[in-house]
Amino acid sequence: MDQIINSLSQFWQFTGFCNMTWQHLLMILIGIGFISIAIIKQWEPLLLIPIGFGMIIGNIPMFPGLNIGIYENGSVLNTLYQGVKQGWYPPLIFLGIGAMTDFSALISQPRLILIGAAAQMGIFGAYLLSLLMGFAPNEAAAIGIIGGADGPTAIFLSSKLAPDLMGAIAVSAYSYMALVPVIQRPVMLLLTSKKERNIIMPKPRQVSKKEKIIFPIIGFLTTALIVPSGLPLLGMLFFGNLLKESGVTRRLAVTAGGPLIDVVTTLIGLTVGCSTQADKFLTGNSIKIFILGLLSFIIATASGVLFVKFMNLFLKDGHKINPLIGNAGVSAVPDSARVSEVVGREVNPENHLLMQAMGPNVAGVIGSAVAAGILLGFLG
Repeated sequence: MDQIINSLSQFWQFTGFCNMTWQHLLMILIGIGFISIAIIKQWEPLLLIPIGFGMIIGNIPMFPGLNIGIYENGSVLNTLYQGVKQGWYPPLIFLGIGAMTDFSALISQPRLILIGAAAQMGIFGAYLLSLLMGFAPNEAAAIGIIGGADGPTAIFLSSKLAPDLMGAIAVSAYSYMALVPVIQRPVMLLLTSKKERNIIMPKPRQVSKKEKIIFPIIGFLTTALIVPSGLPLLGMLFFGNLLKESGVTRRLAVTAGGPLIDVVTTLIGLTVGCSTQADKFLTGNSIKIFILGLLSFIIATASGVLFVKFMNLFLKDGHKINPLIGNAGVSAVPDSARVSEVVGREVNPENHLLMQAMGPNVAGVIGSAVAAGILLGFLG
């Protein structure tokens, strides 16, 4: 009888129930919250469901030494996590993004790239705020990149500069990407008048196939020569776009923009979620990172909108830009461009801004990668 009791007692010590703490329970509830938001609100479900379920997996308490946790060398989860930790996954996602992206709106109106550049002020604004809050320069840079609204870039840079903060940075970046409509709309309305929101922009000109083929080559050479440290992201982004636009590598483009990016997005979301183990994630720094992440999104949105208003001071009537597309300068493609469209149509149902907003939106993808390269070059 004693042997049975001892065996049962030993079994109990190996269960998650025995090792559960309130911190584990809190993280599991947060994971369930992510999944619920993704399903009910349909906010970034391809990201929030893997991250949310990863949070649940990562916070099942376990007896030490079982070699199954994400931070235990040699475990399955740890092996999958190397794609995040070593920065393998983000370039593959950029390959897929390039294969899915149409740069026509930007090619037809090159001036819109300035809006994408202006929105990167969210990155550098958050960087300065992070320094003021006591973070080291490399940590501040990794936190600041959240303002680019680009999850893969945030993971890539934090894996190089601040691996200990990567879980909080990645979850913050993806969380606020899902909340783009909620965060950006009030800022856009606050900074624009009804007259400005009513500006109707002419349709972008048609872009030739030759221009589409030349753009990724010239775009890559220009950005990579200026910021060589951004090569892994910029190279894959423009390579993926060349696969799409060349017209002779359709199978490769379909694979990169379909099955490949789906697999990598699933793995990156799941492993980032698993990395939020309560003992690693629930710290004062995580709270600071979430606050700074929100501020960086607000700064980025405001910078884009205000820069358009500044540009309009020098543009003649009929050539002015609707400031509502300034929010799209962040890298959340195409969600921030959709916000421009929705807010614009609230004022004037006939005012369609989606195609116009895609110009600064895709410029923001390039801009966030360039900004990451600059920060990595200085602090890596």
